[in-house]
Amino acid sequence: MGAEIATAPPAAAELILQREDVGGVAVLTLNRPQTRNALSEAMLEALGDALTAITHDGGVRAVVLAANGPAYCAGHDLKELSRHRSESDGGRAYFKRVMTMCSTMMQQIVTLPQPVIAAVQGAASAAGCQLVASCDLAIASRAAKFATPGVHIGLFCSTPMVALSRNVSRKHAMEMLLTGDLVSADEAARIGLINRAVAAGRERDEAIKLARGIADKSMLTVKVGKEGFYRQLEMPLAEAYEFVSDVMVENMLYRDAEEGIDAFLDKRAPKWEDR
Repeated sequence: MGAEIATAPPAAAELILQREDVGGVAVLTLNRPQTRNALSEAMLEALGDALTAITHDGGVRAVVLAANGPAYCAGHDLKELSRHRSESDGGRAYFKRVMTMCSTMMQQIVTLPQPVIAAVQGAASAAGCQLVASCDLAIASRAAKFATPGVHIGLFCSTPMVALSRNVSRKHAMEMLLTGDLVSADEAARIGLINRAVAAGRERDEAIKLARGIADKSMLTVKVGKEGFYRQLEMPLAEAYEFVSDVMVENMLYRDAEEGIDAFLDKRAPKWEDR
């Protein structure tokens, strides 16, 4: 199926390429290659706006987050941050605003009803690594590298740590955070930062293929599952089981669950109604 180009505001189109809609999958592409797709204030705003639009778009059933250029995302725009040191408060208010914007956008990915899949073609460092870790799934080129290198410049990757530590084990997370060393795509897959590494140039197609497989499912069921997954993670074991048991009861009462079970028993393809 050919890609259909969705409209986007001119300001957003400069930093996030016009959205491609491919069979229910929205492809967002970071487009600031000259700065290695650094998360400037404007980039954060553009990406946040794009995610907000997708939240309210019933035609989008999954999202692929890709990037242009040799790097996936270099993290925060350090030049932009440093320019505000001359302000009367040393930049405190500006730093706080940007960090809050970034944290809000990362949480948008997690709370988005649709699954988000990172298609990583190059290096993802600092908040760029955080961006990959915040996505529900990630497919990376074997040429990609991952790092939380803030320790090298006296700025510990504290906000990237939140997403990273929720993806990999404590010791793997601490090694990345304390050394700042680059991690290969194969190693990132081994420790659980990404789902898998693929041949260079195949990451976008593989991410879209994965997204389209998800898009074929009941959107309501996927939404319920994604929300429940993240909520139960933070609960004690007994509380988590009590919560998800209630979720499953409600899910069983949905029309799509009835249809899906009937279709399975009848050995036919289900017809989803997303209700």
